[in-house]
Amino acid sequence: MVDQNDSFIREVNEELRSDQVRNAWKRYSRIIIGIAALIVLGTAGHRLWDHWDTTQASGAGDKFIAALTLAEQGKRDEAEAALKALEQEGFGAYGILARFRVASLEAEKGQPAEAIASFRTISDDASVPVAVRDAAKMRAAWLLIDTGSYADVSALVEVMATPAHAMRNSAREALGLAAYKADDMPRAREWFEQITEDAEAPRNVANRAQMLLDNIKASGKAP
Repeated sequence: MVDQNDSFIREVNEELRSDQVRNAWKRYSRIIIGIAALIVLGTAGHRLWDHWDTTQASGAGDKFIAALTLAEQGKRDEAEAALKALEQEGFGAYGILARFRVASLEAEKGQPAEAIASFRTISDDASVPVAVRDAAKMRAAWLLIDTGSYADVSALVEVMATPAHAMRNSAREALGLAAYKADDMPRAREWFEQITEDAEAPRNVANRAQMLLDNIKASGKAP
């Protein structure tokens, strides 16, 4: 008798659960189907975006390499035109790379004023990553060593000549060379000494700094 009661109770419970499931499905089926559809669409959309992103990046990369090839072949005007087009239409980081390479081509073509202006524009663009902006400042500063004053170089890179900055020794070298060119040997010596005293300075940079320090010492123009 007990077994029959237990069996009856189980059947009733199962029937109740079935009724609850059916009722729940009637009430929430549209919501459940909608959520499932969103998940499917979201997954498909993500895969389509990944495919588009990869395709676009690949195409921009091919155009960038083609432009670099033109530059290597000495076809600088054609390379510059291709890079400027990529700058306008490029995808992701390739637009920034194209801008940077256009400025470099201007320098290679013997147009330092145009190159400096282009590098300055990049360095002032808040949408460009900080590391690229700093590199643009450095390129402009190196061009200004020949075409500008110590003050011009200092205005661009002295802020980077601090102990914690990754590009500090390049900045110090540019400042030292600008001072050396201006015949300001005491200031040049200070910058070159900071390089030689920096244990993390690249060997080639430290060697150049030491050579110039020796020249300054021999000249007797710095105490």
